[in-house]
Amino acid sequence: MGNGVWDWIKVILHPSSLILYCGLAIGSASAQQYPVKPVRIIVGFTGGSELMARMVAQQLTPGLGQQVLVDPRLGAAGNIGFEAAARSAPDGYTLLMGAVPLLTNPFTYRKVGYDPMRDFVPIAMVATIPNGLVVHPSVPAKSLRELVQLARAHPGKIAYGSGGVGSANHLAAELLQGAARIKFTHIPYKSAGFGLVGAMSGDVDMVIIVVTSAAPYVKDGRMRGLAVFDTKRAASMPEVPTSVEAGFPQIQAVNWYGVLAPAGTPRPIVERLHAELVKVMAAPEMRERLRALGGEPDSRAPEQFGEFMRAEHARWGSVIRDAGIQPE
Repeated sequence: MGNGVWDWIKVILHPSSLILYCGLAIGSASAQQYPVKPVRIIVGFTGGSELMARMVAQQLTPGLGQQVLVDPRLGAAGNIGFEAAARSAPDGYTLLMGAVPLLTNPFTYRKVGYDPMRDFVPIAMVATIPNGLVVHPSVPAKSLRELVQLARAHPGKIAYGSGGVGSANHLAAELLQGAARIKFTHIPYKSAGFGLVGAMSGDVDMVIIVVTSAAPYVKDGRMRGLAVFDTKRAASMPEVPTSVEAGFPQIQAVNWYGVLAPAGTPRPIVERLHAELVKVMAAPEMRERLRALGGEPDSRAPEQFGEFMRAEHARWGSVIRDAGIQPE
């Protein structure tokens, strides 16, 4: 027997190699059997994330053959839920419904107990719902371009409501101000919904909010839609042009929702979950429900989802720094 062959046999029979082999074999067998118990999806806050998690959980249960439960871990702008998911066992039984704050909170809070790019493995994006800019009917601007001109003529006079410092709609407004080189006055509310109420009452002039929330009031005339911050029009507000159509292609602010798992989750489990989520989002009833909310289904692969997260993390980090928003 040649020395090379004997050396290779010794490597294989070395205790550390046997341990590694056994570990891989057990991991592969575990992934093949997965799941053997209920799966939970953690959500960090109410609203779109919880609604999306419940829609996905309901449809994912039959495909996995195990109950998929929604586990709300609310508080601290989602940070409690994000940290709980990051610290969970990487075995496929604890997932996270991620959204924009997962990426932006590390820039707006002095201390968070997770790293969005290190502590999670992307499984699948499931949906996107764009933000829309709506104004009180008393505002003379009839388009986004007219609003920008008005703001340039009267810096700081136009006030907008948001869900608070660092919220998604606050950051969308900062993105608009930076891109158009204008200045609004920020009035933070306890939630984006209260900001919308403030705009309808005339306490503030405008609000940037998910189109799902804005559409009914645009339709009944209580608010005027000026732009959808996306590359295509929203089905719920088809008459409202996009920011691209308005001449501001750099202003994109889309709410995304995606399923992630703790880092270290075995690849076969990630692939199984991704395959099931693709089926869920392709189902006609799911697509119909989602579009009724003003959203679009999405099922991009883990690698594509990861690339998207890295790009969004960098983009919003730049917006936050340029706006001078200090961590709380």
